[in-house]
Amino acid sequence: MLLDLPILEKGSFYFIKDGNSTIVLEDKTKRGLEIKETSTDETLKVKADKGMIHDMDGIGHWVPIRWYFSKDSYDLSDVQLHANAMEKKYTELRELTCPQDDD
Repeated sequence: MLLDLPILEKGSFYFIKDGNSTIVLEDKTKRGLEIKETSTDETLKVKADKGMIHDMDGIGHWVPIRWYFSKDSYDLSDVQLHANAMEKKYTELRELTCPQDDD
């Protein structure tokens, strides 16, 4: 089970876990979202668990919950690049939507 996998690294918005044959990058912001399908992520070209979120108009959007990077093709530093990009994106979004009050 994925919850039992050893954690290699964690950030504010992600976990990197050690699977048997994969390195798993998990998006913390999608915790609790039901997995609706597992398919290839169009952006990263690796297997991913995906869920569905709905916008304010009720339109559903597929979103990746976690990605599975084969250890045959990727090492930890490759996955960290994607994790750091995710961390940067969510940090910028948080700063935009929830600015810190300096007073």
